Amino acid sequence: MALAAPAWAQDTQGSTTAEPADQADDSGYDSNVIVVTAQGRAQVLADVPLAVSAISAETLQQSGATDIRALNQVAPSLLVSSTGSEANGSARIRGIGTVGDNPGLESSVAVFIDGVYRSRSGIGLNELGEIDRIEVLRGPQGTLGGRNASAGLISITSKAPSPTFGAGAEVTYGNYDHLRLSGYLNAPLGDTLAARVDGVYVKRDGFYQDLTNDRDINNRNRYFVRGQLMFEPSSDLTIRLIGDYTHRDEECCAATYVNKQMNEYIGGLNDPAQNNIVRVLQGLGQPAAAFTEGYSRDIYVSPGRSYAGITKDWGGSLQIDLNLGGAKLTSITAYRDYRSDQGSDTDYSFVDLLYRAADGNSARHFKTFSQELRLQGTAFNESLDWLIGGYFANEDLEVTDNLRFGNQYGRFATCRIVSGSALAALYSPTSAGCLAARPAAFGAASPVIYAGFDRLDGINNRGSTLDIYDQNSRNWALFTHNIVHVAKGLDFTFGLRYTNERKRFDARFGNDNVACTQNQAALLPLRPNAALTAVIDGILGLSCQGNSTAELNGVSINDERKEDEFTGTAVVSYKPTDDLMVYGSYSRGYKAGGFNLDRSALKVPILPFGGQAGTQALVRNLQFDPETVNAFEIGLKYSTGPFSLNIAAYRQEFKNFQLNTFNGTVFLVQNINGCSSNLNGGDRDQNKFPGTANYNAGAATTGSCGADDVTYGVRSQGVELEASLVPHRDIRVGLGLTYSDTKYREQLVGNAAGAPLDQALRKLPGDNLSNAPEIVATASFAWTPDIGGSGLSGLFYIDSRLTDDFNTGSDLFPQKEQDSFALFNARIGVRGPDQRWALEFWGQNIFNENYTQVAFNSPFQEGAASAPFTDPQYPGGRQIFSAYLAEPRTYGVTLRSRF
Repeated sequence: MALAAPAWAQDTQGSTTAEPADQADDSGYDSNVIVVTAQGRAQVLADVPLAVSAISAETLQQSGATDIRALNQVAPSLLVSSTGSEANGSARIRGIGTVGDNPGLESSVAVFIDGVYRSRSGIGLNELGEIDRIEVLRGPQGTLGGRNASAGLISITSKAPSPTFGAGAEVTYGNYDHLRLSGYLNAPLGDTLAARVDGVYVKRDGFYQDLTNDRDINNRNRYFVRGQLMFEPSSDLTIRLIGDYTHRDEECCAATYVNKQMNEYIGGLNDPAQNNIVRVLQGLGQPAAAFTEGYSRDIYVSPGRSYAGITKDWGGSLQIDLNLGGAKLTSITAYRDYRSDQGSDTDYSFVDLLYRAADGNSARHFKTFSQELRLQGTAFNESLDWLIGGYFANEDLEVTDNLRFGNQYGRFATCRIVSGSALAALYSPTSAGCLAARPAAFGAASPVIYAGFDRLDGINNRGSTLDIYDQNSRNWALFTHNIVHVAKGLDFTFGLRYTNERKRFDARFGNDNVACTQNQAALLPLRPNAALTAVIDGILGLSCQGNSTAELNGVSINDERKEDEFTGTAVVSYKPTDDLMVYGSYSRGYKAGGFNLDRSALKVPILPFGGQAGTQALVRNLQFDPETVNAFEIGLKYSTGPFSLNIAAYRQEFKNFQLNTFNGTVFLVQNINGCSSNLNGGDRDQNKFPGTANYNAGAATTGSCGADDVTYGVRSQGVELEASLVPHRDIRVGLGLTYSDTKYREQLVGNAAGAPLDQALRKLPGDNLSNAPEIVATASFAWTPDIGGSGLSGLFYIDSRLTDDFNTGSDLFPQKEQDSFALFNARIGVRGPDQRWALEFWGQNIFNENYTQVAFNSPFQEGAASAPFTDPQYPGGRQIFSAYLAEPRTYGVTLRSRF
């Protein structure tokens, strides 16, 4: 079995929810009492009929956690990863999460910090300061307050001010010139008022080395400060005011080409003798070594391009807890302002194909106001524990984009057409139009065709001048969560939520790519000639690649969508003894629909927009529907003395599952549903059916389903085990195992009306979801022995996470597979009396395990699907693949002092 580290009770003096300190029983064992607020009330974890991982401050400190990514090591059903921008990192629970960097997608896993919902889970990748505890709730949430979530939530509670003076400081130094300084000051300001200030500063070199520009990428340069006031004029009233600010000035996030060392299915894709795209890249200056660097993390960024960006995240909250006698009123008022801009070498190659300038015009900006009210109490001689509440949020989201073609895009585009066509013998990267000569290859149409080549050859430094997407999201909800104590040990819990959601969207575009419209005017009349169609489509497609076209210059569009949804939960739990509880539950979850904040869905690359009206007519293509889930769970919790065991078995069925994927050219957002009737392979690669072709080109029509036959498209089911053991007061062991079978249905369609699945997703039917390993096992062991009678104590800590193999790409191409791997963290040190000081040596990923977070189609680097790439292992044809790598081994020393 594997090991996860459930929380151990900590002394949380001053916390808004008191958690009892460790108590030793007569046998000398720890009582291991864990108190959480997973149901909006202070409850012993063993009494909560819900799958919850509770991680204490001590566990977070020992594991070296500074943001929510580190929770992977101690919560086996959770996976947090980041890709092209940490602004939109992704959290998954039980294999379910929101994929990609599109800010229009909300998170399936909600993140709350001190009761305040954070708009996207990636915001939790910031420094967190000193934390009291973290609770990871699995399954749909929404009847207890705040924003609803379809897959689960992460609730982070920071250390609150206390009436006793205290201060502390911590200095960490490690490899990659890693320096981290943190500290806090807690001071009473009279009998009823206390204040606390936490601060963190981090600086570290990057893990990637840019050999072109001699600099490192994926560095750290950030600081965080949080100030709090706690006012308690009486035992009936508590007011907690929190304000925080985070600033990051960093270069992120680089990627490397996937090679054979990383994935055996790459085969000959990186071989210039077999792949004309590689040959073109090398002809334009790409070092051959770029395709073999892999885990060395040496990369070749286009000269003059940068991943630099600045993130600012600030806000405040006011929480009021008022005892009204028969009930308690809680109010949480909050405002958050989050802005992140990031430049990028968007093609991730030395050749300058595509970029976003690091000039502040490629940013996402969230401004969110929220108000939550909860009233809870007991009735009928305490046989009913009731809670009612309301939630309101108003969020303004502005996304700006300046995606531009690079200095070499035109030459790359023409060479790409020539090298893969009947003109390949005339391929010449240094000649106009990439042609050594211009024969009358196209008959009377030759002058027009070659003029199209020349316009394409001059498309460099064109594209978006500034695109602006504005979205206002206003949602409100009413909810109730009630526990009925039916008989001794027998409880019935029921909750209900009504959510009303409205989103307004508008966008304005600016573009200076005139080659697209010029080529459309000249070449479209010739397209019906079958002998010319392929080359004309190649010129038009590359002229208008990513819809970077002057047709959008000055165009504006707008749209609105409204939703309302009832969700809820019902739980029956029974405690036959004080130490044992069994329960069964049903819950229905919901995640709002929205808009794909990307222009890619507004047109096909061949046909023109038809002006402003034509663009507005296609704006509905940007919408995606709300995600809903029906979830079932049964569980057992046993807790006595030094041992606790939690077991949960679950099944979750998702309808309108929201999937975001990059197909090498554009970002797609599509709802995924199932079909109860047989599509006879019309929705997938045909190689799954003996005697048929590898690719079903007609699936855009054959993969449809009647609306009455549409059902859920994603199913997640499995078993989770978590255990903790304290065989001695100085030894703590955590054990955990998750088996999760998270799959798409065999027959898939693209929406609730039964429309065909986009063919970029043709590998999905019947397969596992991306980043959803079937088996995850985690382990932790902590030993804190006294050292003689000196008052000193030692520390030896190690944790591990063993992950089964899984696919990292949302389209499930085999070149994106990641083999199973194991990660280990360790910490050893000595601590002074009452832990007033500590000196610790630590290591993260101590065995330097190399693995991929997410692999993706290298932008614009795709060739034809002709021989020798018709094998089913190569569904992308001559597509080249890149990957965002996980962090390598890090190690260092920490000196900590408290007084």
